[in-house]
Parts: sequence; C-alpha cells; structure tokens
Amino acid sequence: MLEVMPSPAPQVDDLGDVTAVVPAGGVGTRLWPLSRAAEPKFLHDLTGEGRSLLQTTVDRLEPLVGDRVMVVTGARHAAAVREQLPGVQPQNVLVEPAPRDSMPAIGLAAAVLERRDPDAVLASFAADHVVGDLDVFADRVRQAARAARTGALVTLGITPTYPATGFGYVRLGDLAGVAGAPDARRAAAFVEKPDPRTAEEFLDSGDHLWNAGMFVVRAGVLLDLLAEHHPEMTRILRQVAAHPTSIHELWGSLTRISIDHALAEPAARAGRVVVVPAPFAWDDVGDFASLATLLADDQDDDGLVVLGERRLVVNEGSTGLVAARGGRTVVTLGVDDVVVVDTPDALLVTTRERCQDVRGVVATLQRLGREDLT
Repeated sequence: MLEVMPSPAPQVDDLGDVTAVVPAGGVGTRLWPLSRAAEPKFLHDLTGEGRSLLQTTVDRLEPLVGDRVMVVTGARHAAAVREQLPGVQPQNVLVEPAPRDSMPAIGLAAAVLERRDPDAVLASFAADHVVGDLDVFADRVRQAARAARTGALVTLGITPTYPATGFGYVRLGDLAGVAGAPDARRAAAFVEKPDPRTAEEFLDSGDHLWNAGMFVVRAGVLLDLLAEHHPEMTRILRQVAAHPTSIHELWGSLTRISIDHALAEPAARAGRVVVVPAPFAWDDVGDFASLATLLADDQDDDGLVVLGERRLVVNEGSTGLVAARGGRTVVTLGVDDVVVVDTPDALLVTTRERCQDVRGVVATLQRLGREDLT
C-alpha cells in the first residue's frame, strides 16, 4: 500500500513587523569616474546583471518583507531612485535636504516607522553592497529580527575571508540565548579598522567579524538608545517625523555622524548589542580592485575583466579591469593588473594596487575647481 506522507507545514512569515530600510547615499569616490556626486555608485549596474546596485538590494529584500521597503536618499538623487524603484510606495522614499551621514538617515526612517507602528522592526541594509547565498541571508535576517524583538540592537557580522584593513570589526561574545536565533551572540565590542598585523590576528582568532553596517532593531529602541547620547538629534528626528515639512528648517542642525559612532559602539559598551554571524558572500564594491575580484568569474581567458561593451575592448596580453563606458575603443597591450575606466568626459588609468588612491584624485579635482568632473 502506498503510504501517504503529510504535506510539510507552510513556513510561517515571521517578518510581518519588519520594514527594510535602505540608506542610499554617499558618492563612492574610489569608483570615480563611474561614480560621481550626481550619479553615485548605487545607481549603477556594476555587476553586468542589468540592474543597479540599488535595484538588486531591493530585489533581495522584497521576498522577505514584500512592499515594506523604505529608501532614504538625498534630494539630488530622489528622482532617479523613484525611477529605478517604481514599486516602492511614494511615502516610503524619504528625502534628505543635505547629507548628514548614516545616523540621521537611518534615524529619520526609525522616527517615521515609530509613528506608524510603535512595535515596528527596522532592518537597515546599504544600497551599494553585493550579497550572495540568499537562503543564508534570509535565515540570518530572520534570526536578527527575533533577537531585535528582545530589545537588542542587532548587527549582522560578515565572516571574514581575508585580513581586511579597510573594514571595521565586531568582536564576538557569549551566545545570546535568543529563542529561534541559535547563532546570535553578544557583541563584546566594535573595533576600528586594524593595521595589517592586527587584521591577521583577527582572522586567525575566529572571534572577529566584519562590520558591514547591517542593523536590525525596533524603531523605538533605536531612538531611545540614540537619545542617551544624542538627545537633541533624537528630538529633531521625532519632530520631523511628526511634521514632515519642518525637515527643511531643522535638518541642517543635525550632527554629521555614522550609526557606528553614534549608536552601535556605545550600545555595545552597555551590553545592548547582539551580533548574528552572517556566512554569506558579501562585497561593499569599495574600489576597482574589489570590483575586479567580484567579477573574476567573468574575466576573459587572458585575465581581463570587461565592464560595459566587450566589443569596445581589444586586449593584447594585459590583465586587470577595463570599464568601457565612453563609446570608443580601448586597447590594452602588455600591462599587468591595469585598471582603465573610460567615460565620455574622463579617463582613469591606474593599477589594482593604487585603486585606493582614486579618492585622492577626486579631492585634487575639487581643489582645482573641476566640480564638473566629480
């Protein structure tokens, strides 16, 4: 007799109180001349998938939270954000009159959510990062939400794959003992970007994770924690949420500060931070060397990664990356680890080793009065 097995119980959606918040700011100066103040990196397709980094960020969040997606961006980019994300509700695109770093941006979203639902959980993910292993990502977001409902500020810590000196770290403490979040740990401390030797020690220790700026927390808890060290900022954010037109008058008085310095570090010292280890693929696409590594699987047989129209690139014995966005032919001949970025009004030629220095080039152009290029 054929045995009839019971159907598996449907998965319960336990993210119904969670809104994904996507801070879409910053210029990405190390990706100049592709990324500029008027068109920063989150608006670009840098992976060849036909979707911008902002769009792919929302694409991976929508299966978890549906249409509960909120984007915080600057006035200069609001129109482009709305055009790229027609599915995001108009009232969920919050526009900053001027950049004030991540704390005011995420704090504004928290204040708006708090007024809509005092128990709302906020899950913040940057608009310009690349994430893989989406099943693992979904599991760790769910664990983070369960930990956040206990009143903790929760961060997702990325499992390091090399001794990075360009990222901050989170040092793991004891298991947090949160029901439904078996991987959650207490955060012992946030650690600044280390020198190379210290980064090696962090990697070998196994108890330090990369701080990728992914935070999950009840909106009201975020604001209450912020009020302990920045009461005036919290008051203004709540006032703006209550009276949106006041943003133009009040926004400029807010301190320019990151969420790490304003909130996460003091909360960790007070024992209020939980970290969920996140062993999924992650990249902040910080510079062209990082981008070349990210796209390594798409490189030609001779070791050259091409971003843009391949027909425009002729390679003879070079390795590295070429971004052909200028509409003209780019020829590389016998250069190892070259980086060529061709746009209609600017051409960058450097090496992977010097990619971190591109930010200084932007500063030089600004000093020379060439804001038209930055």
